[in-house]
Amino acid sequence: MLQSQPIFLTPKTLRRNAPLFVFLPGMDGTGQLLRAQTAGLEAGFDVRCLAIPPDDLNSWEALAQQVVDLIQQEIEGDEERLVYLCGESFGGCLAMKVAVLAPHLFDRMILVNPASSFNRRPWITWGSSLSRYLPEIVYQFSSVTFLPLLASFGRIAPEDRQALVEAVRSVPQKTSIWRMCLLHQFQIPKQELRQLTQPVLLLASVDDRLFPSVPEAYRLKRTFQNAQVVVLPQSGHTCLLEAEVNLFEIMQTHGFLEAAVSDARTDCCAGVADSKSERR
Repeated sequence: MLQSQPIFLTPKTLRRNAPLFVFLPGMDGTGQLLRAQTAGLEAGFDVRCLAIPPDDLNSWEALAQQVVDLIQQEIEGDEERLVYLCGESFGGCLAMKVAVLAPHLFDRMILVNPASSFNRRPWITWGSSLSRYLPEIVYQFSSVTFLPLLASFGRIAPEDRQALVEAVRSVPQKTSIWRMCLLHQFQIPKQELRQLTQPVLLLASVDDRLFPSVPEAYRLKRTFQNAQVVVLPQSGHTCLLEAEVNLFEIMQTHGFLEAAVSDARTDCCAGVADSKSERR
C-alpha cells in the first residue's frame, strides 16, 4: 500500500496575487490548529497549512524535501512571489530544515516556540522512551492528560480547546513516537543557519511548560544573522490558539511585514467593502 503524502490545506478563497504564507504545524501534523489566526493572516496573505498524514514516517530530510516540492508547486510561474515560512513547535524544526535546504524559496521566517530545545528537557526524552511501551489505550489517555503542558486553556476559546483535544487524539501512538524520535535527532550545524540572511521572527512564550522557549529563542537569535525575538509574557506553548494573540498584528507591530503584504491587505479590505456595498 502506498504511503500518504503531505499536502497543503487551502482556504475557501485563494489569493494567488498575495504573498504566500506557509504554516508548518506542531506534533499533531493536522494543519488545523492555525484556526485562530487564519482570518487575520488571510487579509494580507495567501495561506497554506501543511498537513502531514499519520502514516508519514519519513526522515527530516525527506519531509523537508516534500515541503520544498509543495512550495515550488505553489509559486510555479511566479518565482518572484514573496514566501513567508512559519513553523510552530515541531514545525519550527521542520521550517529550519526547509530553510537550509532551499533558502532561495522564502523571504522571511517565523518560528513559534520551536521544539529545537527538545533534548534540553531530560524528562521529555525519558517520557518519549517510555511511551513506546504503553498499550495504545493507555497512551491515548496519557496524551490528553498532558494537554495542560501544551496549552494555557484559560486563554483559549472553548471551540479551539476542543480542536486541540481532537488534534492530539488523532495522532496514533506509532506516529507520535516517530515524531519524538525526530525531535531527539534534530540538529542543524550553526554555520548552516548562520548563512541564512532572511529576517527571522522568533515568538517565545514565557508560560511554556513544555519547552524553555524564551532561552531557546535568544539562543537561536545569536545563531541567525538577522533575527528578532518577541516574548509573549502570558502565553503557553500553543500560543497561536490563544484569543489574545494575533500573529498578523505581531508581525505588523514589529516591522516584519513587507510593503507587498500591506498592499495585499488593503486590496482585500477594499474588495470586502465593495462586496458589502453591492449587497446594500
